[in-house]
Amino acid sequence: MCLDCVKEEYPDRETVCIETGSYLMNFAKCAHCNNLGDVKIVNRTEEEEDGEELITYQHVCQECGHIIANHRYSFYVEDDEYQMYEMECLLCGRGEDSRSVMPTDPKHMQQLF
Repeated sequence: MCLDCVKEEYPDRETVCIETGSYLMNFAKCAHCNNLGDVKIVNRTEEEEDGEELITYQHVCQECGHIIANHRYSFYVEDDEYQMYEMECLLCGRGEDSRSVMPTDPKHMQQLF
């Protein structure tokens, strides 16, 4: 991972959790070759263990192959009630979200009162 390639380390992305793609707004330039273009995704793996889906990959410079960041995305269901999403990446940032598996989210209903 390269701190010199990003504008901000692990930006707070609130509820944004991406399982593929790159947050190019945070890409400064490749610290190795000064490329300002796109980054590509390599070494993508998908694993599932004990009901958790884990996707990992690397963001690399399209020109020279310099590793910019390691991306980690996970998804699991908590207590058969909530779908949990988490993301952590130097380039794309940190984010987490939860969604009820029920048609009406009980947590959302509590916030209304």
